[in-house]
Amino acid sequence: MTIRQMRDSDTTEGILEKLPDGFGFLRTPASNYVPGPKDVYLSKTQIKKLELQTGDIISGQVRQARNGERYASISRIDTVNFEPPERVHQRLLFENLTPLYPDKRLSLETTSEDLSSRVLDLMVPIGKGQRGLIVAAPRTGKTMLLQNIAHGVATNHPDAHLIVMLIDERPEEVTDMQRSVHGEVVASTFDEPSQRHIQVAEIVLEKAKRLVEHRQDVVILLDSITRLARAYNSTIASSRKVLSGGIDSNALQRPKRFFGAARNVEQGGSLTMIATALVDTGSRMDDVIFEEFKGTGNLEIHLDRKLADRRIYPSIDVQKSGTRKEELLIAPDQLQKIWILRKVLNPLEPQECMELLLSKMAKTKNNEEFLASISKMNGANTNTIENRSRRTRGR
Repeated sequence: MTIRQMRDSDTTEGILEKLPDGFGFLRTPASNYVPGPKDVYLSKTQIKKLELQTGDIISGQVRQARNGERYASISRIDTVNFEPPERVHQRLLFENLTPLYPDKRLSLETTSEDLSSRVLDLMVPIGKGQRGLIVAAPRTGKTMLLQNIAHGVATNHPDAHLIVMLIDERPEEVTDMQRSVHGEVVASTFDEPSQRHIQVAEIVLEKAKRLVEHRQDVVILLDSITRLARAYNSTIASSRKVLSGGIDSNALQRPKRFFGAARNVEQGGSLTMIATALVDTGSRMDDVIFEEFKGTGNLEIHLDRKLADRRIYPSIDVQKSGTRKEELLIAPDQLQKIWILRKVLNPLEPQECMELLLSKMAKTKNNEEFLASISKMNGANTNTIENRSRRTRGR
């Protein structure tokens, strides 16, 4: 389902942003939810009657502005989050939903040549409701990896609502992502103020929450949680308690709440969030932000600079990467073979590990065929691994 806005007819559709005074406006993804003269007004009475919240996807009939009014307004609400408006009162608020470990897999594998998605499916499986970090130094291929994940989700799970959110990003990166991803791309570029970064992030999160309340599956790919935390730090009122790196002691509360919203819920629906965390940037602040977020997720993907320098992609450090409770996502027979695979790979250096894994995977059509060869691979590579380990110890 896509969000659209039709200005040449008498109907419209957009995302509600409820303002502190009680009234609100419908914003559109096409404008990255930036307030503008074409936004549609919703009165305080309409919002209160249906108990509407920021992030609700609303469609209805429009009454054009007249008699000095600045904005067109909604004269009749037809649907809320793609359902009849009378059903809004039946929803459970997101905060009252019961969080569970992810137990349904988001399969990313598409073609035999897409080795990045195949590696993730095997070594770092992603489930519906996963809260994951891609820990990446500059120029390690995090953008390509996000695009691979987005492509896998769009191809294999077309019913999921895919949102790629770029915060404090370069404009050319935004264009590239928009042309590469079959989903919603929302961006706030580096030349915009921090308050704008926060506004776009929070309206996207509220939209995702409303969809989960209606038992929908939502996937948010965020680049990056580090820059979002920086934006919060620059706008928060000073508490006069500054941590190492210049971080205010209260600045990370809201970005942690943002990241913590990712969850699988018992009542149906899920919010999956995979966010990049920047390290080795030369900024002490970035390191502190990563340390604060480390351990808050249930999935971590570590990218290795040495692998990227050798043009080995995906530049994933397999030994450092993994998924908590992966046994809930993988069939027992496959899980046993993946454990054997890790036993084979663990003694190797990260570069040798990924080179060996990619070379073996490239010889098979899909992961199912690759897993079928794992037992043979285990026996065939034992001597090779021992020899490589001896050479490593002798250096």
